[in-house]
Amino acid sequence: MLALLSVLLLGAAPAVVTSAEPEAVSVTVYRDPHRRAGALSLDGLNGSALVTETRTVDLPAGPAEIRFEGVADGIIPVSAIVTGLPGGTVEKNRDARLLSAAALADGSLGRRLTLRRTDRATGRVREEAARLVAGPAGGLIVQTAEGVLALGCSGLTEAPVYGAVPDGLSARPTLSVTTTSRVATRVTVQLSYLADDFDWEATYSGRIGADGRTIDLFAWLTLANGNGVSFRAAQTMAVAGELARDENATRTPPPAAPGAIRLRCWPRKTTSDIAETGVPPIPPAPSAPPAMGEIMVTAQRRQEMVQDAPMAVLMAEQESLGDLKLYRIPEPVTVAAQSLKQVALLTRRGVPFATIYSFLIQPGMGRGGGEGRGRGGAQEAGSPARIVLRLQNREKDGLGLPLPSGRIAVMAPRGDRDLRVGEGDVDDTAVGQEANLSIGESAQVQGRLVALDAGGAGAGIGAGRWRYVVSNANPFAVSVEAVIGVRPDGLRGAARRMATRNGLPVWTVRVPANSERTLAFETAQVQ
Repeated sequence: MLALLSVLLLGAAPAVVTSAEPEAVSVTVYRDPHRRAGALSLDGLNGSALVTETRTVDLPAGPAEIRFEGVADGIIPVSAIVTGLPGGTVEKNRDARLLSAAALADGSLGRRLTLRRTDRATGRVREEAARLVAGPAGGLIVQTAEGVLALGCSGLTEAPVYGAVPDGLSARPTLSVTTTSRVATRVTVQLSYLADDFDWEATYSGRIGADGRTIDLFAWLTLANGNGVSFRAAQTMAVAGELARDENATRTPPPAAPGAIRLRCWPRKTTSDIAETGVPPIPPAPSAPPAMGEIMVTAQRRQEMVQDAPMAVLMAEQESLGDLKLYRIPEPVTVAAQSLKQVALLTRRGVPFATIYSFLIQPGMGRGGGEGRGRGGAQEAGSPARIVLRLQNREKDGLGLPLPSGRIAVMAPRGDRDLRVGEGDVDDTAVGQEANLSIGESAQVQGRLVALDAGGAGAGIGAGRWRYVVSNANPFAVSVEAVIGVRPDGLRGAARRMATRNGLPVWTVRVPANSERTLAFETAQVQ
């Protein structure tokens, strides 16, 4: 008897169970590893997110199809995992045909519907039975007792009234799974899946103190959700670092939806009397997300508030996740559809820093990348120094926390107001490392390479003698750091004993106001 019952249950059409909303949801956003800092835009997001939802469903006895409505548009169906079902998951599908005016008309072709119209003579609204015979590409054509007519062409209010939504259409993105249960029961399940069209970045602002030796740092964590679905009251996290991902496990694109309904109406005269009504214009595109400058102005205002009052903004908490770094927003927030969400990432005051004027010396390479073959005093034109603010990412120096990559704008006081003095990138910086904030170039500090005896034959950098001259036109002394783009074994004589940075020789020097300093060195032949 039990075996027969099982056969009957398995052969029955599955009951449809709809889960409209999750009771709880968490969203963990992973950055696009190939996006350069400062390029975050809702158009074409290439990051991803792990979405975990908790839902309660009432299962009937026997086979059932559970429809999880409101999942992310960019869901990767093969990644979906459902736990908590007593019979496990038999099959899963992304139901991609979304409900729209065009899809509703397309799915109702040949069916009976009610036509609600306004009588031209009396102005009264009346309803009559009709059948949809064509649409949506060429407009809606209906057949009534009066004959065949184009809907929406009389100049009066008229609309179809559909009795039901055609099978296969969903008002929201839906993931469906099939399962079976021995008995009717209520269960709490957890749905987890990966989704595309997410990303995040850090956006920093810095204010240099009046002493010129410390900086106040503030940062936003900006989350981007390019999906058409909002995640309300979500436990939200962001992960910094490169996540290994199989690029072939992409989401399956939904079937193409029917084209938009475009009515082409001909008034009750001949076509030679009145021209055809044109297609309605395409609505304007949505406004672009805020630019870097707009975000930074907002961050500057928030930073001023932070300095003047106790910290009251929502602040992300930092944790370790293996070799990755996780930033957890301590309170549930809404990650709205097609929008950017900002929460405070960090605030630090009075962090000491050193201003470094940085150069890269490339013997034998011209400004355009060509090989310099001059002899006897030939020199390149001067090039500006790169301005770097160097901070030690240590707790005793006011930091001591992981810094995710992003953009930074730096302000400095001038009289009774702050002026922007530079803007640049922040690289991912672990605790204990140097944080080098490159904020622009200085025309006051210049470097030029003089070839005293260079340009040997053969490929690569030729053997020769060089002089590098750094000039400082500022009314104050500056610290210069010039990295020589040659391996230490490519130098001769005393230059081989120079200190190194990232495996390359580096010359550090203090250049007084309105003065010059010179480095003389020799290179060996390097093939």
